[in-house]
Amino acid sequence: MRITSPAFEEGGTIPDQYSKDGGNQRPPLRFEDVPATAKSLAIVVDDPDAPQGTFTHWLAYNIPPDTREISDERTVTMQQACNDYGQPGYGGPRPPSGEHRYFFKLYALDDQLSLSRGASRLDLEEAMLGNVIAEAEYMGRFAARAMVGTT
Repeated sequence: MRITSPAFEEGGTIPDQYSKDGGNQRPPLRFEDVPATAKSLAIVVDDPDAPQGTFTHWLAYNIPPDTREISDERTVTMQQACNDYGQPGYGGPRPPSGEHRYFFKLYALDDQLSLSRGASRLDLEEAMLGNVIAEAEYMGRFAARAMVGTT
């Protein structure tokens, strides 16, 4: 199974429009070789370089297993849990300093997940436990913006 993005290369710079302060758009994602036995897909996007430990930017689940692309041009049915900004949905990169890595993780699951509204990453991980049949990841980088007017 593979996950890629036409917006940036593996290990490359994530364009500003996908950052929290630059438009906060979800980057387009493409999926390949999803197992035929998958009943749903899930996405976790996180930053392991955050000062307080891994910061979760997006949690999406119950994505139909025949989905091959997620973008603003395509409507995809999915449910979303709360990111570490405290909101459901995508919250783009906003590192406090330096360059951080952002991992886009795709999971193929052998079942649909049943989570309550406002679910957390821990809730999602517990629900996925024992149900992951394949996984893939793709990494992009984003650097903190320079502060204008500071010395």
